Amino acid sequence: MLIAVWIVSGLLALAYLASGGAKILQPHDRVVKSMAWAADAAPWQVKALGIIEILGAVGLIVPPLVGIAPVLAPIAAVGLVLYQVAAIIVHLRRHDSPKQLPVNVVLLLLAVFVAVVRFAGL
Repeated sequence: MLIAVWIVSGLLALAYLASGGAKILQPHDRVVKSMAWAADAAPWQVKALGIIEILGAVGLIVPPLVGIAPVLAPIAAVGLVLYQVAAIIVHLRRHDSPKQLPVNVVLLLLAVFVAVVRFAGL
């Protein structure tokens, strides 16, 4: 189980680093082209979401890796679960394409897995 949680944590971290980095590094108009929901958000809000994603990714990996405050990893996973719940709600309210929801659901389920396993002490 330990190997599985590390693999899932790594994949989640990569996904959130890529997504958060795109939100932070790209100009707002370019983010809007690839993420339609960003048109309804101020540039600072999109940047803040990118920062949250990056912090969540770091929180999944660094604490258990260095052995300092490893309880932060499942807390970060719970934060990412809540983030995905909010993302799903935004997509549903905006009546976005249903093709986007499976990605959010998969990220949510993977974060739930990490949270459960890490809180269990593995």
